[in-house]
Amino acid sequence: MADQGPMTEAMYYILLSLLKPGHGYGMMQRIKELSAGRLEMGPGTLYGVLSRMSREGLIAFTGEEGRRKNYAITERGRGALLTEYRRLKQLVADGSILEAER
Repeated sequence: MADQGPMTEAMYYILLSLLKPGHGYGMMQRIKELSAGRLEMGPGTLYGVLSRMSREGLIAFTGEEGRRKNYAITERGRGALLTEYRRLKQLVADGSILEAER
């Protein structure tokens, strides 16, 4: 993932939500919770990104319960999430110069 550039916000929050494996609706609720309501992801976005991330090996389909498809983050996904987290932390640290200008 690091060689592919920055992660989209949707990818980042989906991977964060999958630190606890779950289904699509549960992920949408968890993303809203994790972002303190700032991000509400619709099903079209969610399932499009899930499909891409599954192809890239970042998440894995773990089974179905009725109509609900369950997913979990893979080790590769966990590594990509950690890499992105570190990149974002560095961006914030670099931007601290803005605080000094006040």
